[in-house]
Amino acid sequence: MKTKSYLDGLRNKTVEELNQDLVAAKKELFNLRFQNATNQLDNTSRISEVRKNIARIQTIITLNQRAAQ
Repeated sequence: MKTKSYLDGLRNKTVEELNQDLVAAKKELFNLRFQNATNQLDNTSRISEVRKNIARIQTIITLNQRAAQ
């Protein structure tokens, strides 16, 4: 259910908001990888969760672009 509500929230956003979310998620992924490399990361499953969220955001952006054409 959490994923479905997250996707519904993404579908209601504009392309600019999605791009901002994408940049924020990529920064978060970079920070998580850095913490993992320095053995400071407790929840390593967060890395895969953020990677999947990045893919979801990119998918919604692509769907919006195709719908606009």
